[in-house]
Amino acid sequence: MEQQDLNKRLLLALALSFVVFVGYGYFFPPAKPVQENNQTAVAKHPTPKLVSTSSASLASSATVSGSVPTQTSSSDLLKVTSENFIITFDSFARISQVELLESKYRDEKGENVKILAASEVKPLEMRFSDSALNEEAFKTPYVNTGDSHIRLSDTEQTVVLTQTLSTLTVTKKITFKPTGEYDIEVEVSRPTPYFITPGHRPVADQSIYMLVRGALIKEADDIIEIIEDGDAEGYEKFQNAKIASAFDRYMASLFFDFDKGMNVSVLKEANADPLLFVEGKEHLHLGAYIGPKEEKTLKAIQPELTDAIEFGWFSFLSKPFFKVLLWINDYVGNWGWAIILFTLLVKLVLFPLSYKGMMSMQKLKDLAPKMKELKEKYKGDPAKMNAQMMEMYRKHGANPMGGCLPLLLQIPVFFALYRVLLNADELQGAPWILWIDNLAVMDPYFVLPLLMGVSMWFQQRITPSNFTDPLQEKIFKWFPVIMTVFFVYFPSGLVLYWLVNNLFTIAQQYFINHMYTKHKETALAAHKKTKD
Repeated sequence: MEQQDLNKRLLLALALSFVVFVGYGYFFPPAKPVQENNQTAVAKHPTPKLVSTSSASLASSATVSGSVPTQTSSSDLLKVTSENFIITFDSFARISQVELLESKYRDEKGENVKILAASEVKPLEMRFSDSALNEEAFKTPYVNTGDSHIRLSDTEQTVVLTQTLSTLTVTKKITFKPTGEYDIEVEVSRPTPYFITPGHRPVADQSIYMLVRGALIKEADDIIEIIEDGDAEGYEKFQNAKIASAFDRYMASLFFDFDKGMNVSVLKEANADPLLFVEGKEHLHLGAYIGPKEEKTLKAIQPELTDAIEFGWFSFLSKPFFKVLLWINDYVGNWGWAIILFTLLVKLVLFPLSYKGMMSMQKLKDLAPKMKELKEKYKGDPAKMNAQMMEMYRKHGANPMGGCLPLLLQIPVFFALYRVLLNADELQGAPWILWIDNLAVMDPYFVLPLLMGVSMWFQQRITPSNFTDPLQEKIFKWFPVIMTVFFVYFPSGLVLYWLVNNLFTIAQQYFINHMYTKHKETALAAHKKTKD
């Protein structure tokens, strides 16, 4: 097969894979969790085997009761209010709801977002290996001897919640901080195997974008393991883990211990979603956080916690991109302009390679008539035809694969940035200019997607192409329309990046066209001078 045909087919394959990647989230969206109005509803999830330890080993297993018993009390035990959130505890000392008070987290109806589903397992739920003890624990409310409503300002506050069972006393000492961080200390009056969970992942996001949701564990060796919704096996175990996080697009409920680590087991729920449990001891002390995965907040608590911000397959690119975007935004103070400047930076970094690739495409366009002649002349001898073509490429300094290089570089950059601009909590409520007052949601007037489609069409018009296959050519002609349809409902920040990228590419193409014209004129003048 000719190198030029390989070039064109590779371009087509990349373009189609791009469409499949972007479109998959629309045609096969993840099932949305059903939320109930009763925020104190109790999850009745099957409870398979969880790992317990004797000494420091995770080798043995203990079985929790077959199902979570129905609880007999549902009144609020405690309410914690700060400037940015309200955390409510039910009578079993579990976090029953977290309501975010910042305006950027309001939903389409203008109401404050509540991040926990009513019918899912709640953060700080405890389960015992002893089924009888577990049964009793889910019928015995905790007692709060302090204030039932705590108001946080600049200082932390501590509450003590106690559960008295027939053979055991459980004490939860919780210290709240204004950032959403809290410390949890659990004491049991006698040694008994138990487990505590950061809860089922938050469900604050109901979008149809192809996102990662589920559980994240940072292991003792700093390897980050992600178990997506639907992928839990139910026997995953992690010794001395540093972070155990249940997360969705923007929110997380997590435990952390960077000193001693945590022994974490994964429970497989009925729909194969992961549910994390940390093994308890007589005295268990964990750091914890529940709320938005905002980089500066997590970094202020502990820099390693920023690893809980998940970017999917392209994290190796997404994380440095995110840090550069944060750095730019710190200077310009506007995420829209930060995206534009970042796009310009990427184009400048890749320009030398893009220049070579685009110049090669110009040369291939000029050589198209000669290539057609060679095909006709050597159509019965493919080996000789390819040899003659390669000689022609060498003589004129054309690289048949060079035209692929800009696109090859563009694809991973886009996918990495796609993850950043979809997952970064900082973009929620972040305005750009005029009507774009939230870069995390779609353009309400579809102006950016339409401009993006027009820019893509114009870019195609001025970019050299050598398609000989009518089907390939037709697909690429319709590509701007297809992308416009996909991008109509995409967050404005992502569409802005693609639009600006197209505009910079158009400017780059005009510059290269001009340089190539000058190159041809110089070469022609030199040729005439040689003949004279």
